[in-house]
Formats: sequence, structure tokens, C-alpha cells
Amino acid sequence: MAADEEQPQPSEARAQEAAAIRRRWITLGEGVAVLAVLISGLTLYLNWQDKRDARADQVVQSRKEDARAQVLVLTAAQVEDQRIDLATVDQDQLIQGQTVHFPAALGLTPVETTGKPRIEARWFAEALKRARDKAGLPDDSVGDERLPIAITTRFLVDGKAHEDIALYDIGYGIAGRFLAGHRLELRGLSRVTGVKAGGAQGEVDRRWRESVKR
Repeated sequence: MAADEEQPQPSEARAQEAAAIRRRWITLGEGVAVLAVLISGLTLYLNWQDKRDARADQVVQSRKEDARAQVLVLTAAQVEDQRIDLATVDQDQLIQGQTVHFPAALGLTPVETTGKPRIEARWFAEALKRARDKAGLPDDSVGDERLPIAITTRFLVDGKAHEDIALYDIGYGIAGRFLAGHRLELRGLSRVTGVKAGGAQGEVDRRWRESVKR
């Protein structure tokens, strides 16, 4: 009888079982709540990380675009006998004006242009003929001759102002005799390299000296 008295009554057993079930549900609910908090925190972190990566990508892309915008390459859009019309390889670059520097041996002041970029033979033809004669260069060119120049170009990209300074070679031909007169014909333009403002004239003069030694 004592053993029977120690066993819980059916109603008491059911109460204990119900309490145990409630504890398990509470524990499970707490776990779900914790898991929900963790998932929410992870989602917020991933969203923040994605936004940070997107901003970093935008910064990198913007820097690449700025770097690209600052590199200007001029090409001969149209070549006539006495004139070369210039254009940029990148159509997003809008030229505002240019300054063209010639070799010091020609004794010319720089030429300023506003609006349509171009090279005109009349700017330097007579001075070039005299400089060629002084350097003892032949009256008639064999192939294309080269006249080194430096071009400072002021241009816009997306409304932002930029400046490019680079060395170019003007391709030309010359024929005739010094006393009878020479005829100069422009043939094209090619970019050599970019230079800093302070070194542009020196590089032009160096390339001229090299050209007359050939």
C-alpha cells in the first residue's frame, strides 16, 4: 500500500506532463525568437555589406571614368592639303580651346584656337621652310616628314573641365627648290606621348633636333 501511495494520482500526473510540455514550448519559442533575431541581424549585415560594396564599386568606377576622361587623344578627322581638322577619339570629350607650341628653331609664338580644333599650314609653313634650309635638309621629302609640336587642349567631360598636354607629330610632305619656292602638304597627325606643362617645349625642341639629324 505504501508503494501505491507514492505513485502520483492520474490527475497529478497529467498536470505534471502538461507543465513539462509547456516548458518545452517555452524553450522552443525562446529558441525560435533567438534564431529570428540572429537571422534579422544577419540580413541587416548583408544588406549593409552589399550597400558598402556598391558604394565602393561606384567610387572605383567614378575614378576610372575620371582617369579615362583626363586622357585625350586627338586624331585627324579630315586632312586637306593645307589644313587638318582634329577630333577626339572619345566623343564624350568636348574641346573648348587649344594652344599649339612649335619647335623654338621655327621662331614662332604659340597659336591659340577657340572652338573647332585644327592645324593650318599657314601657321608655320614659311618658318618651317626656313628652318629646314638652315638645317640642311633636302628640298624634296622622301616619304612623310615629321614636325613635332605640343598641343595643350582644354576640354569638358560631363560638364567637368580638364586639360591635356601631349606631344604630336604633324606628318607633311615638301617639294620644290629653295629659290623657286617649296610647296608644303599636310598629311596627318599622330600622338607621341603625354607630357607635363613645364617639359612640353623642351621635348618638342629635342624631337626637332633628332629629326634634323636624320
